[in-house]
Amino acid sequence: MQYWLFKSEPSTWSWDDQVAKGDTGEEWDGVRNYQARNNMRLMKLGDRGFFYHSQSEKAVVGLVEVIAESHPDSTTDDARWECVDIKAVAPVATPVTLQMCKEDPRLAEMSLVKNTRLSVQPVTEAEWRAVCEMAGVAP
Repeated sequence: MQYWLFKSEPSTWSWDDQVAKGDTGEEWDGVRNYQARNNMRLMKLGDRGFFYHSQSEKAVVGLVEVIAESHPDSTTDDARWECVDIKAVAPVATPVTLQMCKEDPRLAEMSLVKNTRLSVQPVTEAEWRAVCEMAGVAP
């Protein structure tokens, strides 16, 4: 299993929006960055991810699961852009902020800390476990 982080502006697509989709989940569409798209191409069914609210909150607020592998993004006719589908798994007990990640030495090399702008990022297993611990959820 691989681990990921999905960033969204809560005013555009929030954790509550994701939860409302239930087990059918939703496309992680609209991504127009090659590196983020390439990350989605690597995802497999059952991979887990953090749902991260960007902008003012800047925090991991939930856990998600990849339920459909990379496929054409339905929001464009441009064949370059692909996406995956994800579903909400569980909220975190304690949101984990970007500042908390920056202050934890275990996360010094985390993509979120080093490249805060990338919307879909890989997360190592050690980072996954550390953030889950901070969030009060089982890894």
